[in-house]
Amino acid sequence: MVIQSVSLTVKDYKSKIPVAILCGGKGTRLREETEFRPKPMIAIGNRPIIWHIMKTYAQYGLTDFMLCLGYKGEIIRDYFFSYDWNQSDVLLELGNKKVTKLDSGHGEEDWRIWLVDTGQETMTGGRLKRLTPYIERSGSDIFLATYGDGVCDVNIADLLDFHYSHGKLATMTAVRPSSRFGELVIEDNLVSQFQEKPQTSEGWINGGYFVLNRKVLDLIEGDATVFEAQPLKTLAALGELAVYKHDGFWQCMDTYREMEVLNHLYDTGQARWKIW
Repeated sequence: MVIQSVSLTVKDYKSKIPVAILCGGKGTRLREETEFRPKPMIAIGNRPIIWHIMKTYAQYGLTDFMLCLGYKGEIIRDYFFSYDWNQSDVLLELGNKKVTKLDSGHGEEDWRIWLVDTGQETMTGGRLKRLTPYIERSGSDIFLATYGDGVCDVNIADLLDFHYSHGKLATMTAVRPSSRFGELVIEDNLVSQFQEKPQTSEGWINGGYFVLNRKVLDLIEGDATVFEAQPLKTLAALGELAVYKHDGFWQCMDTYREMEVLNHLYDTGQARWKIW
């Protein structure tokens, strides 16, 4: 497959490419918080981490979000259904239940959000697979995807330009964390091997922030498919998994300590992912 190299601007991307965010996991390592809410709803400052992730994409004109819901997904639904009124000054007339907005609103009014129930026990690949009809409806040949528990200051426009330039089916953003995750073996800007969460890990790891051709969904068999297992390994083996190396900030929220770190960075004005 060959795709002509192009250089697109933020304006070119706007409202054309959907962003899928995996929000359905149970977050068992952060049970102190996830007993009461799904992990994407854990707050950094006064907003849930999923909002921070969406704001990053929105800064590049990408405002069509497909949220893969699962564990306690109703809390995410309620948050966004009530978002308009919670973020605006309103006049509520109790007698007739009339609500009037008193201000000009908020900065997220152009967001379009698909709230998709992808199952309680579905794996990451299966959740993406369930988005297939909605991604097809978007009319875009590609979509972006990431996890609902990690923030990053990656330049999304540069990431998209890189994806269009190499003509592969998939681009993974590789990052250098200070802890243990899946390890990538990279040769000539292609992933030659993919090993998820080895016992010890150094170097580049899977940071999410994928750009994927719709054909990647054909590699996902069903709900039990872990995206980080066979689909990514198959793409790597076929030479179709390119890597975008990001040397900047990246941090997931996998543990209580990491939640504290992110909140400390935000509270002290060091939130490098806050580009808005």
